[in-house]
Amino acid sequence: MGRPRQYDVDDLLAHARDLWIGRGVDGLTIRALSAASGASNGAVYHAFGSRDGLLVRVWAEEAGRFLTFQRDRVAEAMREGDATREGDATAALVAAALAPAAYAKDNEDGARLLLAATADDLLTSELDAEGRTQLLGLQKELGALLVALASALWERHDRPAVTIVRHCVVTLPGALLLNADRITDPLARHALEHAVRGIAAAPPAGPTPGPR
Repeated sequence: MGRPRQYDVDDLLAHARDLWIGRGVDGLTIRALSAASGASNGAVYHAFGSRDGLLVRVWAEEAGRFLTFQRDRVAEAMREGDATREGDATAALVAAALAPAAYAKDNEDGARLLLAATADDLLTSELDAEGRTQLLGLQKELGALLVALASALWERHDRPAVTIVRHCVVTLPGALLLNADRITDPLARHALEHAVRGIAAAPPAGPTPGPR
């Protein structure tokens, strides 16, 4: 039995991205990608190892681009805050939360894809070492941003502070923007911005001290 015919991975990823956007994550399967691209099931497995590996490759490519965009938005907000001396840390947190909506102005499909899943969702037991390493790297990048924001806001990097920042940057955008008619919907953006500003004004209680 010969090896599966080789297909261009970038071409397969483009078809896979279209399937995810058009049919949702459940619609992106090895069989569906095979039918859409003309590649055999074996060729798709050879390229990605498994369906989990396929999902990770599609999501991680978009996530890598988005994280760069998000960090740039945060840095810009911090610079503007330094110039005006007004709430630069809060402005940076708002910029991080609204980054998916800003990203969606030029790439709404990509923003929708990102909001539909997180690295935690995709980090399954079936994932191979390459996919796991890719996701863990993205988690580390996001984690560093969350810690930096918590430190700028409250001079804290403990678990409660970072968890609250994560809710602002990950949980709330997914809940508000993804459920709107469009990710750029002004009412959803308004609700998200003011929710985040309210949270920034009320830091969480610190961690409970352990027994001595």
